[in-house]
Amino acid sequence: MNQTNPNRADGALSNDMPEAVHADGMRILWDVPIPMSDGVVLRADVFLPPEPGRHAALLSYGAYGKGVPMQVGYKSAYDRMVRDFPDIAEGSSNKYMNWEVIDPEKWVPDGFVCIRVDSRGAGRSPGVLDPTSEQETKDIYECIEWAAAQPWSNGKIGMNGISYYASNQWYVAALRPPHLAAICVWEGFVDRYRDAARHGGIYSQFGEGWYERQVLRIQHGYGERGARNPNNGELVCGPQTLSDEELAANRAPKMSNESLNRPLDDAFYSSRKPDVSRIQVPLLSAANWGGMGVHPRGNFEGYLDAGSSQKWLEVHGNSHFSPFYRAEGVELQKRFLGHFLQGKDTGWDRQPPVQLQIRRPGEHFTIRDEQEWPLARTQWTKYYLEPATRTLGTTPAAGASIAYQAMSEGLVFKLPPAREEIEITGPIAARLVVSSRTADADLFLALRLFAPDGKEVLFVGSNDPRVPIALGWLRASHRKLDTAKSLPYRPYHTHDELQPLVPDEPVVLDIEILPTSIVIPPGYTLALNIRGCDYDHGLGDAGFSDQPYPMTGVGPFRHANPQDRPPEVFGGENTLHFDKGNEPFILLPIIPAKGA
Repeated sequence: MNQTNPNRADGALSNDMPEAVHADGMRILWDVPIPMSDGVVLRADVFLPPEPGRHAALLSYGAYGKGVPMQVGYKSAYDRMVRDFPDIAEGSSNKYMNWEVIDPEKWVPDGFVCIRVDSRGAGRSPGVLDPTSEQETKDIYECIEWAAAQPWSNGKIGMNGISYYASNQWYVAALRPPHLAAICVWEGFVDRYRDAARHGGIYSQFGEGWYERQVLRIQHGYGERGARNPNNGELVCGPQTLSDEELAANRAPKMSNESLNRPLDDAFYSSRKPDVSRIQVPLLSAANWGGMGVHPRGNFEGYLDAGSSQKWLEVHGNSHFSPFYRAEGVELQKRFLGHFLQGKDTGWDRQPPVQLQIRRPGEHFTIRDEQEWPLARTQWTKYYLEPATRTLGTTPAAGASIAYQAMSEGLVFKLPPAREEIEITGPIAARLVVSSRTADADLFLALRLFAPDGKEVLFVGSNDPRVPIALGWLRASHRKLDTAKSLPYRPYHTHDELQPLVPDEPVVLDIEILPTSIVIPPGYTLALNIRGCDYDHGLGDAGFSDQPYPMTGVGPFRHANPQDRPPEVFGGENTLHFDKGNEPFILLPIIPAKGA
Protein backbone atom coordinates (compact mmCIF):
# COMPACT_ATOMS: atom_id res chain seq x y z
CA MET A 1 0.00 0.00 0.00
CA ASN A 2 1.44 3.39 -1.00
CA GLN A 3 1.50 5.68 2.02
CA THR A 4 3.54 8.19 4.00
CA ASN A 5 5.40 6.56 6.90
CA PRO A 6 4.35 8.42 10.06
CA ASN A 7 7.47 7.33 11.99
CA ARG A 8 10.43 9.67 12.37
CA ALA A 9 14.04 8.58 12.23
CA ASP A 10 14.35 8.94 16.03
CA GLY A 11 11.65 6.35 16.58
CA ALA A 12 8.96 8.82 17.55
CA LEU A 13 5.75 9.47 15.66
CA SER A 14 5.41 12.58 13.53
CA ASN A 15 2.92 15.24 14.59
CA ASP A 16 2.30 16.29 11.01
CA MET A 17 -1.05 15.46 9.44
CA PRO A 18 -0.48 12.27 7.41
CA GLU A 19 -1.14 12.02 3.72
CA ALA A 20 -4.40 10.31 2.78
CA VAL A 21 -4.20 6.81 1.35
CA HIS A 22 -6.89 5.81 -1.15
CA ALA A 23 -8.02 2.21 -0.67
CA ASP A 24 -11.20 0.15 -0.81
CA GLY A 25 -13.39 3.12 -1.71
CA MET A 26 -12.13 5.27 1.17
CA ARG A 27 -9.57 7.91 2.01
CA ILE A 28 -7.60 6.67 5.01
CA LEU A 29 -5.50 8.79 7.34
CA TRP A 30 -3.25 6.63 9.48
CA ASP A 31 -2.04 7.84 12.90
CA VAL A 32 -3.60 11.27 12.86
CA PRO A 33 -2.26 13.23 15.87
CA ILE A 34 -4.85 14.50 18.36
CA PRO A 35 -3.21 16.79 20.94
CA MET A 36 -4.59 16.71 24.47
CA SER A 37 -4.60 19.74 26.76
CA ASP A 38 -1.85 18.24 28.95
CA GLY A 39 0.51 17.82 25.99
CA VAL A 40 0.01 14.12 25.30
CA VAL A 41 -0.69 13.38 21.63
CA LEU A 42 -3.12 10.54 20.95
CA ARG A 43 -3.29 8.70 17.64
CA ALA A 44 -6.33 8.00 15.49
CA ASP A 45 -7.06 6.30 12.18
CA VAL A 46 -9.63 8.22 10.16
CA PHE A 47 -11.68 6.62 7.36
CA LEU A 48 -13.26 9.20 5.02
CA PRO A 49 -15.57 9.11 2.02
CA PRO A 50 -13.57 9.43 -1.23
CA GLU A 51 -15.16 12.74 -2.18
CA PRO A 52 -14.37 15.99 -0.30
CA GLY A 53 -17.05 17.52 1.88
CA ARG A 54 -18.28 17.81 5.44
CA HIS A 55 -19.61 14.62 6.96
CA ALA A 56 -21.01 13.26 10.20
CA ALA A 57 -18.37 11.39 12.17
CA LEU A 58 -18.49 8.32 14.42
CA LEU A 59 -15.77 8.13 17.04
CA SER A 60 -14.59 5.15 19.07
CA TYR A 61 -11.91 5.27 21.77
CA GLY A 62 -10.42 2.26 23.54
CA ALA A 63 -7.48 0.09 24.54
CA TYR A 64 -7.85 -2.85 22.16
CA GLY A 65 -5.64 -1.51 19.39
CA LYS A 66 -6.95 0.38 16.37
CA GLY A 67 -4.48 -1.52 14.20
CA VAL A 68 -5.65 -5.03 15.13
CA PRO A 69 -8.16 -6.44 12.62
CA MET A 70 -10.66 -8.80 14.19
CA GLN A 71 -9.55 -11.66 11.93
CA VAL A 72 -6.01 -11.27 13.31
CA GLY A 73 -6.53 -10.53 16.98
CA TYR A 74 -9.70 -12.57 17.48
CA LYS A 75 -9.61 -15.04 14.62
CA SER A 76 -11.54 -17.85 16.28
CA ALA A 77 -14.36 -15.51 17.35
CA TYR A 78 -14.46 -13.93 13.89
CA ASP A 79 -14.58 -17.33 12.16
CA ARG A 80 -17.43 -18.53 14.40
CA MET A 81 -19.37 -15.32 13.87
CA VAL A 82 -19.11 -15.41 10.06
CA ARG A 83 -19.84 -19.13 9.99
CA ASP A 84 -23.07 -18.61 11.91
CA PHE A 85 -24.03 -15.36 10.14
CA PRO A 86 -22.49 -15.17 6.64
CA ASP A 87 -24.20 -11.83 5.94
CA ILE A 88 -21.67 -10.16 8.26
CA ALA A 89 -18.86 -10.76 5.74
CA GLU A 90 -20.87 -9.57 2.74
CA GLY A 91 -20.29 -6.15 1.20
CA SER A 92 -16.87 -5.63 2.77
CA SER A 93 -13.30 -6.89 2.50
CA ASN A 94 -13.54 -7.13 6.33
CA LYS A 95 -9.85 -6.31 6.67
CA TYR A 96 -10.62 -3.07 8.53
CA MET A 97 -13.13 -4.69 10.91
CA ASN A 98 -11.83 -4.33 14.45
CA TRP A 99 -13.06 -5.95 17.64
CA GLU A 100 -16.26 -4.33 18.93
CA VAL A 101 -16.22 -1.25 16.67
CA ILE A 102 -17.94 -0.55 13.36
CA ASP A 103 -16.57 -1.75 10.01
CA PRO A 104 -15.75 1.45 8.06
CA GLU A 105 -16.39 -0.25 4.71
CA LYS A 106 -20.05 -0.55 5.70
CA TRP A 107 -20.39 3.02 7.01
CA VAL A 108 -18.19 5.27 4.86
CA PRO A 109 -20.29 4.65 1.70
CA ASP A 110 -23.26 6.12 3.60
CA GLY A 111 -21.38 9.36 4.17
CA PHE A 112 -19.98 8.72 7.65
CA VAL A 113 -16.42 9.40 8.77
CA CYS A 114 -15.10 6.66 11.07
CA ILE A 115 -12.53 7.70 13.70
CA ARG A 116 -10.69 5.12 15.80
CA VAL A 117 -8.60 6.47 18.65
CA ASP A 118 -6.07 4.41 20.57
CA SER A 119 -6.71 5.33 24.20
CA ARG A 120 -4.00 6.96 26.27
CA GLY A 121 -1.21 4.45 26.92
CA ALA A 122 -2.58 1.89 24.44
CA GLY A 123 -1.66 1.04 20.87
CA ARG A 124 0.09 3.96 19.20
CA SER A 125 -0.99 6.54 21.82
CA PRO A 126 1.58 7.32 24.54
CA GLY A 127 0.83 8.07 28.18
CA VAL A 128 -0.22 6.20 31.31
CA LEU A 129 -2.57 3.30 30.62
CA ASP A 130 -5.60 3.52 32.92
CA PRO A 131 -8.72 2.00 31.31
CA THR A 132 -12.10 3.65 32.00
CA SER A 133 -10.50 6.29 34.23
CA GLU A 134 -11.51 9.93 34.60
CA GLN A 135 -8.52 10.83 32.42
CA GLU A 136 -9.84 8.64 29.61
CA THR A 137 -13.21 10.36 29.79
CA LYS A 138 -11.54 13.78 29.56
CA ASP A 139 -9.56 12.52 26.57
CA ILE A 140 -12.70 11.39 24.77
CA TYR A 141 -14.28 14.79 25.37
CA GLU A 142 -11.26 16.46 23.75
CA CYS A 143 -11.25 13.96 20.87
CA ILE A 144 -14.91 14.75 20.14
CA GLU A 145 -14.25 18.48 20.08
CA TRP A 146 -11.14 17.98 17.94
CA ALA A 147 -13.13 15.93 15.42
CA ALA A 148 -15.86 18.57 15.21
CA ALA A 149 -13.28 21.20 14.23
CA GLN A 150 -11.81 19.24 11.30
CA PRO A 151 -12.43 20.43 7.72
CA TRP A 152 -14.15 17.14 6.84
CA SER A 153 -16.63 17.35 9.77
CA ASN A 154 -20.18 18.68 9.72
CA GLY A 155 -19.80 19.39 13.44
CA LYS A 156 -21.95 16.46 14.60
CA ILE A 157 -20.04 13.65 16.30
CA GLY A 158 -21.60 10.36 17.36
CA MET A 159 -20.26 7.34 19.19
CA ASN A 160 -20.99 3.68 18.51
CA GLY A 161 -19.44 0.43 19.70
CA ILE A 162 -19.67 -2.59 21.96
CA SER A 163 -18.58 -3.16 25.57
CA TYR A 164 -15.51 -0.98 26.32
CA TYR A 165 -16.48 1.19 23.35
CA ALA A 166 -20.02 1.41 24.73
CA SER A 167 -19.39 1.96 28.44
CA ASN A 168 -17.18 4.99 27.86
CA GLN A 169 -20.08 6.63 26.01
CA TRP A 170 -22.07 6.85 29.25
CA TYR A 171 -19.06 8.53 30.87
CA VAL A 172 -18.34 11.17 28.27
CA ALA A 173 -21.98 11.96 27.49
CA ALA A 174 -22.45 12.90 31.16
CA LEU A 175 -19.79 15.62 30.61
CA ARG A 176 -21.88 17.07 27.76
CA PRO A 177 -19.31 17.74 25.03
CA PRO A 178 -20.87 20.50 22.87
CA HIS A 179 -20.49 18.57 19.61
CA LEU A 180 -21.54 15.11 20.78
CA ALA A 181 -24.81 14.60 18.91
CA ALA A 182 -25.83 10.97 19.68
CA ILE A 183 -24.57 7.79 21.33
CA CYS A 184 -25.27 4.16 20.49
CA VAL A 185 -24.41 2.19 23.65
CA TRP A 186 -24.28 -1.46 22.61
CA GLU A 187 -23.91 -3.78 25.60
CA GLY A 188 -22.01 -1.44 27.92
CA PHE A 189 -22.03 -1.36 31.72
CA VAL A 190 -22.73 1.85 33.64
CA ASP A 191 -22.00 0.90 37.28
CA ARG A 192 -18.54 -0.65 37.59
CA TYR A 193 -19.25 -2.05 41.05
CA ARG A 194 -22.68 -3.63 40.52
CA ASP A 195 -22.52 -4.41 36.81
CA ALA A 196 -18.99 -5.73 36.50
CA ALA A 197 -16.58 -5.86 39.43
CA ARG A 198 -18.74 -7.28 42.22
CA HIS A 199 -22.04 -9.03 41.57
CA GLY A 200 -24.15 -8.60 44.67
CA GLY A 201 -20.91 -7.82 46.50
CA ILE A 202 -19.19 -11.00 45.27
CA TYR A 203 -15.92 -10.46 43.40
CA SER A 204 -16.08 -11.32 39.69
CA GLN A 205 -12.89 -12.77 38.21
CA PHE A 206 -13.60 -11.44 34.72
CA GLY A 207 -11.27 -8.47 35.16
CA GLU A 208 -8.27 -10.69 35.88
CA GLY A 209 -8.26 -12.36 32.49
CA TRP A 210 -9.53 -9.32 30.60
CA TYR A 211 -6.66 -7.07 31.62
CA GLU A 212 -3.95 -9.62 30.87
CA ARG A 213 -5.52 -10.93 27.68
CA GLN A 214 -6.94 -7.85 25.98
CA VAL A 215 -5.23 -4.79 27.41
CA LEU A 216 -1.62 -5.42 28.42
CA ARG A 217 -0.64 -6.94 25.08
CA ILE A 218 -1.75 -3.71 23.39
CA GLN A 219 0.06 -1.32 25.75
CA HIS A 220 1.96 1.47 24.02
CA GLY A 221 5.64 0.54 23.98
CA TYR A 222 5.08 -3.18 23.47
CA GLY A 223 6.56 -2.37 20.07
CA GLU A 224 8.39 -5.19 18.29
CA ARG A 225 6.97 -7.72 20.76
CA GLY A 226 3.49 -6.93 19.47
CA ALA A 227 1.69 -7.36 16.19
CA ARG A 228 1.84 -5.32 13.00
CA ASN A 229 -1.16 -3.80 11.30
CA PRO A 230 -1.50 -5.83 8.08
CA ASN A 231 -3.15 -2.87 6.37
CA ASN A 232 -0.21 -0.49 6.68
CA GLY A 233 2.69 -2.55 8.04
CA GLU A 234 3.11 -0.43 11.18
CA LEU A 235 3.62 -1.81 14.67
CA VAL A 236 0.28 -1.86 16.49
CA CYS A 237 1.77 -0.67 19.80
CA GLY A 238 4.04 2.06 18.48
CA PRO A 239 7.57 2.19 17.10
CA GLN A 240 9.36 1.95 20.46
CA THR A 241 9.91 -1.29 22.38
CA LEU A 242 10.05 -0.66 26.11
CA SER A 243 11.24 -2.98 28.87
CA ASP A 244 8.84 -4.72 31.23
CA GLU A 245 9.85 -2.26 33.95
CA GLU A 246 9.16 0.73 31.72
CA LEU A 247 5.80 -0.69 30.69
CA ALA A 248 4.82 -1.30 34.31
CA ALA A 249 5.72 2.28 35.20
CA ASN A 250 3.41 3.52 32.43
CA ARG A 251 0.21 1.93 33.67
CA ALA A 252 -2.12 2.21 36.62
CA PRO A 253 -2.54 -0.70 39.07
CA LYS A 254 -4.48 -3.66 37.75
CA MET A 255 -8.20 -3.02 37.89
CA SER A 256 -8.81 -6.56 39.15
CA ASN A 257 -6.48 -5.99 42.11
CA GLU A 258 -8.35 -2.82 43.00
CA SER A 259 -11.68 -4.63 42.79
CA LEU A 260 -10.44 -7.60 44.82
CA ASN A 261 -9.10 -5.39 47.58
CA ARG A 262 -12.14 -3.09 47.67
CA PRO A 263 -15.18 -5.12 48.76
CA LEU A 264 -17.41 -2.07 49.33
CA ASP A 265 -18.70 0.54 46.90
CA ASP A 266 -16.22 3.24 47.88
CA ALA A 267 -14.73 6.37 46.29
CA PHE A 268 -12.71 4.29 43.82
CA TYR A 269 -15.90 2.99 42.21
CA SER A 270 -17.90 6.18 42.53
CA SER A 271 -15.20 8.08 40.63
CA ARG A 272 -15.73 5.62 37.79
CA LYS A 273 -19.51 5.74 37.79
CA PRO A 274 -21.01 8.38 35.49
CA ASP A 275 -23.95 10.51 36.51
CA VAL A 276 -26.15 9.44 33.61
CA SER A 277 -28.90 11.80 34.73
CA ARG A 278 -26.74 14.54 33.18
CA ILE A 279 -26.90 12.95 29.73
CA GLN A 280 -28.89 15.08 27.32
CA VAL A 281 -27.97 13.74 23.88
CA PRO A 282 -30.19 11.24 22.05
CA LEU A 283 -29.20 7.70 22.94
CA LEU A 284 -29.88 4.14 21.85
CA SER A 285 -29.16 1.59 24.58
CA ALA A 286 -28.87 -1.98 23.26
CA ALA A 287 -28.85 -4.84 25.79
CA ASN A 288 -28.42 -8.61 25.48
CA TRP A 289 -30.64 -11.03 27.42
CA GLY A 290 -27.68 -13.43 27.56
CA GLY A 291 -25.08 -10.88 28.64
CA MET A 292 -25.26 -11.76 32.34
CA GLY A 293 -22.05 -10.91 34.13
CA VAL A 294 -21.08 -7.49 32.79
CA HIS A 295 -23.46 -5.80 30.35
CA PRO A 296 -27.25 -6.12 30.40
CA ARG A 297 -27.87 -4.49 33.76
CA GLY A 298 -26.08 -1.30 32.75
CA ASN A 299 -28.03 -0.95 29.54
CA PHE A 300 -31.36 -1.15 31.39
CA GLU A 301 -30.29 1.07 34.29
CA GLY A 302 -28.57 3.58 31.99
CA TYR A 303 -31.62 3.82 29.77
CA LEU A 304 -33.95 4.39 32.72
CA ASP A 305 -31.74 6.91 34.52
CA ALA A 306 -30.43 8.91 31.56
CA GLY A 307 -31.63 12.50 31.52
CA SER A 308 -32.13 12.61 27.76
CA SER A 309 -35.65 13.28 26.55
CA GLN A 310 -34.85 11.28 23.41
CA LYS A 311 -33.83 7.76 24.35
CA TRP A 312 -34.53 4.28 23.10
CA LEU A 313 -34.01 0.76 24.44
CA GLU A 314 -33.36 -2.28 22.24
CA VAL A 315 -32.87 -5.79 23.64
CA HIS A 316 -31.64 -8.80 21.67
CA GLY A 317 -30.14 -12.23 22.19
CA ASN A 318 -27.25 -14.33 20.88
CA SER A 319 -23.53 -13.64 21.18
CA HIS A 320 -21.77 -10.49 22.33
CA PHE A 321 -20.79 -9.24 18.87
CA SER A 322 -22.88 -10.97 16.17
CA PRO A 323 -26.05 -8.86 16.65
CA PHE A 324 -23.98 -5.69 16.32
CA TYR A 325 -22.42 -6.69 12.97
CA ARG A 326 -25.40 -8.46 11.41
CA ALA A 327 -27.31 -6.61 8.69
CA GLU A 328 -30.32 -5.99 10.93
CA GLY A 329 -28.11 -4.56 13.68
CA VAL A 330 -26.24 -2.26 11.29
CA GLU A 331 -29.54 -1.12 9.78
CA LEU A 332 -30.89 -0.23 13.25
CA GLN A 333 -27.74 1.74 14.11
CA LYS A 334 -27.74 3.58 10.77
CA ARG A 335 -31.37 4.61 11.14
CA PHE A 336 -30.66 6.06 14.58
CA LEU A 337 -27.35 7.75 13.77
CA GLY A 338 -28.41 8.85 10.28
CA HIS A 339 -31.37 10.65 11.78
CA PHE A 340 -29.46 12.58 14.44
CA LEU A 341 -26.07 13.08 12.76
CA GLN A 342 -27.00 13.47 9.10
CA GLY A 343 -30.56 14.76 9.30
CA LYS A 344 -31.81 11.98 7.05
CA ASP A 345 -35.38 10.73 6.98
CA THR A 346 -34.59 7.22 8.21
CA GLY A 347 -37.96 6.62 9.83
CA TRP A 348 -36.44 6.94 13.28
CA ASP A 349 -39.03 9.54 14.25
CA ARG A 350 -41.49 6.63 14.21
CA GLN A 351 -39.27 4.28 16.22
CA PRO A 352 -40.97 3.02 19.41
CA PRO A 353 -39.21 3.84 22.70
CA VAL A 354 -38.61 0.14 23.40
CA GLN A 355 -37.98 -2.70 20.96
CA LEU A 356 -37.63 -6.20 22.39
CA GLN A 357 -36.61 -9.47 20.81
CA ILE A 358 -38.87 -11.85 22.72
CA ARG A 359 -37.02 -15.14 23.26
CA ARG A 360 -38.21 -18.70 22.79
CA PRO A 361 -36.31 -22.00 23.09
CA GLY A 362 -34.11 -22.81 20.12
CA GLU A 363 -32.85 -19.24 19.70
CA HIS A 364 -36.13 -18.09 18.17
CA PHE A 365 -36.87 -14.39 18.59
CA THR A 366 -39.89 -12.25 17.78
CA ILE A 367 -39.35 -8.49 17.51
CA ARG A 368 -41.98 -6.57 19.43
CA ASP A 369 -42.46 -2.84 19.86
CA GLU A 370 -43.26 -1.47 23.31
CA GLN A 371 -43.75 1.93 24.88
CA GLU A 372 -41.95 1.60 28.20
CA TRP A 373 -39.69 -0.55 30.43
CA PRO A 374 -40.70 -2.49 32.44
CA LEU A 375 -43.87 -3.16 30.50
CA ALA A 376 -46.89 -1.40 31.96
CA ARG A 377 -49.14 -4.45 31.48
CA THR A 378 -46.83 -6.71 33.53
CA GLN A 379 -48.65 -8.93 36.01
CA TRP A 380 -46.15 -9.02 38.86
CA THR A 381 -46.71 -12.44 40.42
CA LYS A 382 -45.20 -13.90 43.57
CA TYR A 383 -44.39 -17.59 43.36
CA TYR A 384 -43.66 -19.01 46.80
CA LEU A 385 -41.12 -21.73 47.45
CA GLU A 386 -42.82 -24.84 48.86
CA PRO A 387 -40.39 -26.84 51.03
CA ALA A 388 -42.24 -30.14 51.08
CA THR A 389 -42.66 -30.53 47.32
CA ARG A 390 -39.78 -28.31 46.08
CA THR A 391 -42.25 -26.54 43.85
CA LEU A 392 -43.29 -22.94 43.20
CA GLY A 393 -46.86 -21.88 43.89
CA THR A 394 -48.95 -18.77 44.34
CA THR A 395 -49.85 -19.59 47.97
CA PRO A 396 -47.40 -18.81 50.81
CA ALA A 397 -45.86 -22.03 52.10
CA ALA A 398 -44.34 -22.53 55.54
CA GLY A 399 -42.55 -25.64 56.72
CA ALA A 400 -39.32 -27.22 57.83
CA SER A 401 -36.06 -25.52 56.87
CA ILE A 402 -33.78 -27.10 54.25
CA ALA A 403 -30.00 -27.22 54.56
CA TYR A 404 -27.70 -27.49 51.54
CA GLN A 405 -24.00 -27.62 50.92
CA ALA A 406 -22.81 -24.32 49.51
CA MET A 407 -20.56 -25.88 46.89
CA SER A 408 -23.20 -28.35 45.68
CA GLU A 409 -25.94 -28.10 43.05
CA GLY A 410 -28.03 -26.53 45.79
CA LEU A 411 -31.83 -26.50 45.84
CA VAL A 412 -34.24 -26.47 42.89
CA PHE A 413 -37.87 -25.33 43.04
CA LYS A 414 -40.05 -25.83 39.98
CA LEU A 415 -43.29 -24.56 38.55
CA PRO A 416 -45.66 -27.27 37.30
CA PRO A 417 -45.21 -27.94 33.56
CA ALA A 418 -46.87 -25.14 31.62
CA ARG A 419 -50.33 -25.95 30.28
CA GLU A 420 -50.18 -23.04 27.85
CA GLU A 421 -47.58 -20.50 26.77
CA ILE A 422 -46.29 -18.27 29.57
CA GLU A 423 -44.24 -15.19 28.84
CA ILE A 424 -41.81 -13.81 31.39
CA THR A 425 -40.24 -10.52 30.29
CA GLY A 426 -38.74 -8.00 32.69
CA PRO A 427 -36.67 -7.63 35.86
CA ILE A 428 -36.98 -10.28 38.57
CA ALA A 429 -36.49 -10.30 42.35
CA ALA A 430 -36.35 -12.99 44.99
CA ARG A 431 -36.79 -12.83 48.75
CA LEU A 432 -35.12 -15.62 50.70
CA VAL A 433 -34.64 -16.27 54.41
CA VAL A 434 -31.20 -17.80 54.94
CA SER A 435 -28.81 -18.74 57.71
CA SER A 436 -25.24 -19.99 57.65
CA ARG A 437 -22.96 -21.91 59.97
CA THR A 438 -20.48 -19.04 59.57
CA ALA A 439 -20.51 -15.24 59.54
CA ASP A 440 -21.44 -14.97 55.86
CA ALA A 441 -22.98 -16.72 52.86
CA ASP A 442 -23.03 -16.17 49.11
CA LEU A 443 -26.29 -16.72 47.24
CA PHE A 444 -26.19 -17.61 43.54
CA LEU A 445 -29.60 -17.79 41.85
CA ALA A 446 -30.26 -19.26 38.41
CA LEU A 447 -33.58 -19.21 36.58
CA ARG A 448 -33.65 -22.36 34.44
CA LEU A 449 -35.91 -24.01 31.86
CA PHE A 450 -36.44 -27.73 31.31
CA ALA A 451 -37.98 -29.47 28.29
CA PRO A 452 -40.66 -32.15 28.70
CA ASP A 453 -37.94 -34.83 28.49
CA GLY A 454 -36.19 -33.31 31.51
CA LYS A 455 -33.22 -31.86 29.63
CA GLU A 456 -32.28 -28.29 30.41
CA VAL A 457 -32.91 -25.74 27.67
CA LEU A 458 -29.88 -23.48 27.25
CA PHE A 459 -29.36 -20.31 25.25
CA VAL A 460 -26.54 -18.61 23.38
CA GLY A 461 -25.13 -16.03 25.76
CA SER A 462 -22.94 -13.07 24.99
CA ASN A 463 -19.86 -14.71 26.53
CA ASP A 464 -20.82 -18.37 26.78
CA PRO A 465 -22.66 -20.45 24.17
CA ARG A 466 -24.83 -22.23 26.77
CA VAL A 467 -26.40 -20.10 29.50
CA PRO A 468 -29.58 -20.32 31.62
CA ILE A 469 -32.45 -17.83 31.44
CA ALA A 470 -31.21 -15.44 34.11
CA LEU A 471 -28.77 -15.11 37.02
CA GLY A 472 -28.66 -13.20 40.30
CA TRP A 473 -26.20 -12.90 43.17
CA LEU A 474 -25.95 -11.54 46.71
CA ARG A 475 -23.49 -11.80 49.57
CA ALA A 476 -25.50 -11.97 52.80
CA SER A 477 -23.31 -9.43 54.60
CA HIS A 478 -24.17 -6.95 51.80
CA ARG A 479 -27.94 -7.28 52.33
CA LYS A 480 -28.48 -3.64 53.37
CA LEU A 481 -30.95 -2.02 50.99
CA ASP A 482 -31.07 1.52 49.68
CA THR A 483 -34.75 2.10 50.34
CA ALA A 484 -34.89 5.20 48.13
CA LYS A 485 -33.58 3.35 45.06
CA SER A 486 -35.08 -0.10 45.63
CA LEU A 487 -38.15 -1.24 43.73
CA PRO A 488 -40.23 -4.34 44.43
CA TYR A 489 -38.88 -5.96 41.26
CA ARG A 490 -35.34 -4.54 41.51
CA PRO A 491 -33.77 -4.38 44.97
CA TYR A 492 -30.84 -1.96 45.19
CA HIS A 493 -28.13 -2.63 47.77
CA THR A 494 -25.91 0.10 49.20
CA HIS A 495 -22.76 -2.07 49.47
CA ASP A 496 -21.42 0.56 51.87
CA GLU A 497 -21.05 -1.55 55.03
CA LEU A 498 -20.72 -5.18 56.06
CA GLN A 499 -23.44 -6.77 58.19
CA PRO A 500 -21.98 -10.13 59.25
CA LEU A 501 -24.30 -13.02 60.02
CA VAL A 502 -24.72 -14.51 63.43
CA PRO A 503 -24.11 -18.25 62.81
CA ASP A 504 -27.38 -20.19 62.46
CA GLU A 505 -29.48 -17.02 62.77
CA PRO A 506 -31.78 -16.42 59.74
CA VAL A 507 -31.81 -13.12 57.84
CA VAL A 508 -34.03 -11.83 55.05
CA LEU A 509 -32.29 -11.33 51.70
CA ASP A 510 -33.76 -9.41 48.78
CA ILE A 511 -31.90 -10.50 45.66
CA GLU A 512 -31.85 -8.87 42.23
CA ILE A 513 -32.10 -11.26 39.27
CA LEU A 514 -31.15 -9.64 35.98
CA PRO A 515 -33.89 -8.79 33.45
CA THR A 516 -34.77 -11.51 31.00
CA SER A 517 -37.29 -12.69 28.43
CA ILE A 518 -38.56 -16.21 27.84
CA VAL A 519 -41.75 -17.66 26.43
CA ILE A 520 -42.30 -21.00 28.14
CA PRO A 521 -43.97 -23.48 25.75
CA PRO A 522 -46.61 -25.94 26.94
CA GLY A 523 -45.06 -28.89 28.74
CA TYR A 524 -41.88 -27.00 29.69
CA THR A 525 -40.89 -26.37 33.31
CA LEU A 526 -39.44 -23.22 34.86
CA ALA A 527 -37.15 -23.67 37.86
CA LEU A 528 -35.35 -21.56 40.44
CA ASN A 529 -31.96 -22.93 41.46
CA ILE A 530 -30.48 -21.65 44.76
CA ARG A 531 -26.77 -22.35 45.15
CA GLY A 532 -23.68 -21.26 47.03
CA CYS A 533 -21.43 -21.26 43.97
CA ASP A 534 -21.53 -20.44 40.27
CA TYR A 535 -24.15 -22.03 38.04
CA ASP A 536 -22.88 -25.00 36.00
CA HIS A 537 -25.05 -26.80 33.44
CA GLY A 538 -23.06 -30.01 33.93
CA LEU A 539 -22.39 -30.58 30.22
CA GLY A 540 -18.68 -29.82 30.39
CA ASP A 541 -16.62 -27.15 28.67
CA ALA A 542 -17.78 -25.87 25.27
CA GLY A 543 -14.11 -26.07 24.29
CA PHE A 544 -13.40 -22.83 22.42
CA SER A 545 -9.70 -22.84 21.63
CA ASP A 546 -9.31 -19.08 22.09
CA GLN A 547 -10.78 -19.00 25.61
CA PRO A 548 -8.50 -19.64 28.60
CA TYR A 549 -11.47 -20.30 30.91
CA PRO A 550 -14.00 -23.17 30.84
CA MET A 551 -17.36 -22.49 29.20
CA THR A 552 -19.74 -24.15 31.64
CA GLY A 553 -22.62 -21.69 31.79
CA VAL A 554 -21.23 -18.40 33.08
CA GLY A 555 -18.28 -17.85 30.74
CA PRO A 556 -15.53 -15.68 32.25
CA PHE A 557 -17.81 -14.30 34.96
CA ARG A 558 -16.73 -16.68 37.68
CA HIS A 559 -16.67 -16.13 41.44
CA ALA A 560 -14.14 -18.46 43.01
CA ASN A 561 -11.21 -16.34 44.12
CA PRO A 562 -10.14 -17.77 47.52
CA GLN A 563 -9.19 -14.34 48.86
CA ASP A 564 -12.75 -13.13 48.32
CA ARG A 565 -14.41 -16.47 49.04
CA PRO A 566 -12.35 -18.31 51.68
CA PRO A 567 -13.70 -21.88 51.89
CA GLU A 568 -13.92 -21.80 55.67
CA VAL A 569 -16.54 -19.04 55.35
CA PHE A 570 -18.31 -19.74 52.05
CA GLY A 571 -17.73 -23.45 51.52
CA GLY A 572 -19.86 -24.91 54.29
CA GLU A 573 -23.59 -25.33 54.85
CA ASN A 574 -26.41 -22.84 54.35
CA THR A 575 -30.04 -23.23 55.37
CA LEU A 576 -33.18 -21.92 53.68
CA HIS A 577 -36.01 -21.11 56.10
CA PHE A 578 -39.81 -21.20 55.61
CA ASP A 579 -41.25 -19.48 58.67
CA LYS A 580 -44.91 -18.52 58.67
CA GLY A 581 -45.34 -14.85 57.78
CA ASN A 582 -41.89 -14.73 56.22
CA GLU A 583 -42.20 -17.23 53.39
CA PRO A 584 -39.60 -17.00 50.58
CA PHE A 585 -40.73 -16.18 47.06
CA ILE A 586 -39.65 -15.12 43.59
CA LEU A 587 -41.39 -12.19 41.88
CA LEU A 588 -41.89 -12.89 38.17
CA PRO A 589 -42.95 -10.44 35.44
CA ILE A 590 -45.76 -12.33 33.71
CA ILE A 591 -46.82 -10.74 30.43
CA PRO A 592 -50.44 -11.55 29.57
CA ALA A 593 -51.22 -12.86 26.13
CA LYS A 594 -52.92 -10.45 23.74
CA GLY A 595 -56.58 -10.29 24.48
CA ALA A 596 -56.12 -11.80 27.94
